[in-house]
Amino acid sequence: MIRLENISKQNGHQILFIEASAGLNRGEKVGLVGPNGAGKTTLFRMMTGQEEPDEGQVSVDRGVGIGYFSQDVGEMGGRSAVAEVMDGAGPVSEVAAELAALEAAMADPARADDMDDIIQRYGEVQGRFEELDGYALEGRARETLAGLSFSEEMMDGDVGALSGGWKMRVALARILLMRPDVMLLDEPSNHLDLESLIWLEHFLQGYEGAVMMTSHDREFMNRIATKIVEIDGGGLTTYSGDYEFYEQQRALNEKQQQAQFERQQAMLAKEIKFIERFKARASHASQVQSRVKKLDKIERVEPPKRRQSIMFEFPAAPRSGEDVATLKGVDKAYGKRTIYERLDFQVRRRERWCVMGVNGAGKSTLLKLVTGSTDPDSGAAGLGSSVKMGYFAQHSMELLDGEETVFESLESSFPQAGQGALKALAGCFGFSGDDVEKRCRVLSGGEKARLVMAKMLYDPPNFLVLDEPTNHLDLATKEMLIAALSNFEGAMLFVSHDRRFLAALSNRVLEVTPDGVHQYGGGYTEYVARTGHEAPGLRE
Repeated sequence: MIRLENISKQNGHQILFIEASAGLNRGEKVGLVGPNGAGKTTLFRMMTGQEEPDEGQVSVDRGVGIGYFSQDVGEMGGRSAVAEVMDGAGPVSEVAAELAALEAAMADPARADDMDDIIQRYGEVQGRFEELDGYALEGRARETLAGLSFSEEMMDGDVGALSGGWKMRVALARILLMRPDVMLLDEPSNHLDLESLIWLEHFLQGYEGAVMMTSHDREFMNRIATKIVEIDGGGLTTYSGDYEFYEQQRALNEKQQQAQFERQQAMLAKEIKFIERFKARASHASQVQSRVKKLDKIERVEPPKRRQSIMFEFPAAPRSGEDVATLKGVDKAYGKRTIYERLDFQVRRRERWCVMGVNGAGKSTLLKLVTGSTDPDSGAAGLGSSVKMGYFAQHSMELLDGEETVFESLESSFPQAGQGALKALAGCFGFSGDDVEKRCRVLSGGEKARLVMAKMLYDPPNFLVLDEPTNHLDLATKEMLIAALSNFEGAMLFVSHDRRFLAALSNRVLEVTPDGVHQYGGGYTEYVARTGHEAPGLRE
């Protein structure tokens, strides 16, 4: 359906692709992977014709429709979320818009003199809308938005009033409703809660068209992709299998390439030693010449490219008492809406609680009550003895001083630390070389999250409270964080929609539902086995 043939592409001084080739065939589900900045978004833009390769060609079969979801959703406003989603569905959306305008005109007393004409036109347009199966389309649009966790009120409200994350969901719903022959999805799992993520997973598994996508959610990628295309060093390498298979195969290929490289290096060293030893002897001149020619003709094996792997180890934190945090008989309401009533909850040393619940259930509120960021209406909330808390909140990134560089930000937090220690800390969290001189205001969401986390973990707390810590983080940084937190000796309380993070780190689950709060011993994996669903909003 789409073929990339010997494409080369350069952005400024950065070479993205060198004679790279790959293809997307009918019905395939392909995961596109590679380091940040490798050219994943550029590849999508070339496939949609928004950019051209410098050399080579991108060919799309005649009649193939492409839907492209990107992180840049543009301006939205002035109509409902449902209307915005239906707008992506072609001619029927124009008819729906005229129908809505005529309905408004019929309800307008100032248009009473034109009412006969309006009613006649309304009948014609309504007939056309029915011909195009418009009423079914609206039903499908609502079903898609509901799958992405929209309430009826949000569907019918002005899309311009929604936050950036919810507008992303509207843009994604447009592509899903369109059902094109090919979907190109650039980070569709960003900004989705766990229920929406699982709904999207099921949708894409049942979708008959072709999909190529990027995602920083390992579990999501693993469940959708049956083929992986990797961008690395200017080339495109295709692996037949899911993400887990790709990781194993890539590691095996690296091992084999390293062994081949070492064998060749040993052989070359032996030949060079012979040449050096006998090059001055006339009796060995022909042998020396023969070996020199042989070496010139040998195609050199390159060593495997080493991916920069970042590792962070927790310095030992001071030990806390056994009781780390306690909520006793806590009530909390916002206006007329009760969030918690007579809540009893306790975190003990070495417990790792993940908090689960649908949007608006009160997960972040619970974390704020525990950290003292918000007070209960009644009841008591407090920390135990010798507790040193680290709190990663969603607004933490906004508190960075935009004019400070990454290094200055670390330095102002830890004035007693040496430059070497701070540079090592920055390196652990993906800031190497000139990156430490970037000003905080130009950092991406992921970079800001990494900087806040570096500052929080350097002076080690013994109680970590984390609200969606993996938002914006790429796969490599998530893996580093999971590895670091696996060895953390203290207590944890966290909210996350990343199933790998949940399964790897939790040993207790607190489920917040409209029926009340439920506590489960055992981590997320045991919770799924016991309840039969992966998130509180699902009943499978």
